[in-house]
Amino acid sequence: MLCIGHRGAMGHAPENTLKSIAKALELGAPWVEVDVYPVEGHLVVIHDNRLERTTNGSGYVWEKTFSYLRTLDAGQGEKIPTLEEVLDLVSERAGINIELKLPGTAAWVVKVIQDRIRTHWDANNFLVSSFNHHEIAAVRQLDDRIRIGALIAGIPLEYALFAQKLAAYSVHQSIEFVSREFITDAHDRNLKVFVYTVNHPEDIARMDALGVDGVFTNYPDRVLSFLESKSDPRPR
Repeated sequence: MLCIGHRGAMGHAPENTLKSIAKALELGAPWVEVDVYPVEGHLVVIHDNRLERTTNGSGYVWEKTFSYLRTLDAGQGEKIPTLEEVLDLVSERAGINIELKLPGTAAWVVKVIQDRIRTHWDANNFLVSSFNHHEIAAVRQLDDRIRIGALIAGIPLEYALFAQKLAAYSVHQSIEFVSREFITDAHDRNLKVFVYTVNHPEDIARMDALGVDGVFTNYPDRVLSFLESKSDPRPR
């Protein structure tokens, strides 16, 4: 079961900041997830479409200048980082799932990934996801080397068929809706199932028992500790 640090390790540090990404890496997360918006030619890493919850700013992200966004405190004195800064920090020590938050973001993200692939990053170290399936379809069309993940929060009538039609690598399902039937259907279609957001020890164990392929978690240490305990042959 793959451990994916949700917005870094946001249970320990301000979400989607370099401090949070660094904490996820320190804890040993093999993958991290971040959210991006395009602003004035930059890809800024922030989850909400508004600034109030995670920064000391206000208003919609895309209505602000990049220079204004960089003046804001994103928690504990951290700035809103760019995707390039996150990639520089990760430096191939982990895979990275980039979630597209706004229509028209696909081409920007593909260019950044292609630039990294040209500098010898492995294309399989990237996964691009979105609730907007038009966006990930655009990623696939622009560069079929880049894996895509389809985000959902519900149970489609035809289970994971939609993701198979997208030629997705994975389907990212909410913990509220994940079921053995959905997982089986996705696996039958050669799709990975990653579940968000899995934080409680009992939920971590339940996802493992269901056979999901990975979980997004605010606490990578909890998932990694669970996985380590499973592999420890000593009696408990």
